[in-house]
Amino acid sequence: MNADTFWLAMALVLVIEGFFPFVSPARWRQMFLQILQLSDGQLRFFGLCTLFSGALLICWLL
Repeated sequence: MNADTFWLAMALVLVIEGFFPFVSPARWRQMFLQILQLSDGQLRFFGLCTLFSGALLICWLL
């Protein structure tokens, strides 16, 4: 993986992250407020699942 691929992936993350608040800001705000109500353990579990899924996807694609 070269630097161009890395920055392209980062740009894609920004596009995906910005899409939902742009399309439906009220729903995004409501979802964000629900996330703030989660406990630290629940957030850590979600983060771990996300990291694991991303790592598996990277391994599958390479």
